[in-house]
Amino acid sequence: MTDGSRERRVRGSQIRSSRETKKQQKDQQREDKGLQRLEKQQDGHARETSSQLDESFIPEEQPFIKTDAVNQIETRMGRWLDVGRPVHLIGPTGCGKTALAMHVAHERDRPVVWINGDADLTTSDLVGEYAEKERISERDQYIHNVIKSKDIIRDRWVDNPLTLAVQEGATLVYNEFSRTKPVANNVLLSVFEEGVLELPGQRGKSRYVDVHPDFRAILTSNSVEYAGVHEPQDALLDRLVGLYMDFYDRDTEIEIVHAHVDGSATEYVEPIVRLMRELRGRLDINVGTRAAIMAAEGIETVDDLDQVILTDICVDVLASKVAQHSAVDELRDEVESTINDVEVSLS
Repeated sequence: MTDGSRERRVRGSQIRSSRETKKQQKDQQREDKGLQRLEKQQDGHARETSSQLDESFIPEEQPFIKTDAVNQIETRMGRWLDVGRPVHLIGPTGCGKTALAMHVAHERDRPVVWINGDADLTTSDLVGEYAEKERISERDQYIHNVIKSKDIIRDRWVDNPLTLAVQEGATLVYNEFSRTKPVANNVLLSVFEEGVLELPGQRGKSRYVDVHPDFRAILTSNSVEYAGVHEPQDALLDRLVGLYMDFYDRDTEIEIVHAHVDGSATEYVEPIVRLMRELRGRLDINVGTRAAIMAAEGIETVDDLDQVILTDICVDVLASKVAQHSAVDELRDEVESTINDVEVSLS
């Protein structure tokens, strides 16, 4: 055997080895491309699904009454929303903050996303988290009668309301946001100031979401002296436009209650509003417009209204606000006295 033949055999061996390696590389590239294609399809489907604003986030709009007092505060809100500033409505329970926020949000003719503040709410509840599993599978039958299979199981990111609102240019209504612990609301700082939402838990470029130019935010809260309310961090308040609300004037409250009741109760709307406004000044508890609506709803169920029944209805509406059972008798006495003083006609 000559040196040349030995050399040829070596080269031949090298060539066969190289072909096998190339074939393996091509097979691997084909598998990788297939997986990339499937992942892209899965990601595209996930983005398409998440971009659909879930209607469960959006409460139905309630009947809304416009008077001069309502128009005035609505105009002030619109001024700041037009320039992209988040609006913070502050006021006592039952003064109409939520109804006004929802109305103004719907008037913008953009999608509306709803968040309800709660002490247990976390940053993940606002922006999203890896909350689902997904399987990516590929079946390769490149060679006849030979099937290659590969599965990948990974965590899947699920967007929550704030992220959806930011991506879609929706109007975010964050109701009672000060009931959420301040640390969870820190994510709002960069949204309102830099126009970027950071997604803790995400990786790479996916960690940051640019805020859509049509995104707007309306936040509502009770004053800090209310139970269960956290004082928001000053850095966040510094980025909000604050509008303080109080109970509407008597005529506006009458129209609001009229919008929520019908039938036999309509004739009692005006005296009920007068009664509740008087109780608002006499009692140490908060008596909102909602109390008048509830009392009118209770009257709708009564065929023959008398003072005893009216007293029962008013006490039932307000009793949940008193601190203990012994205070209910005092509440009843005050209601009876007020009914006599405002001369509620039951005829």
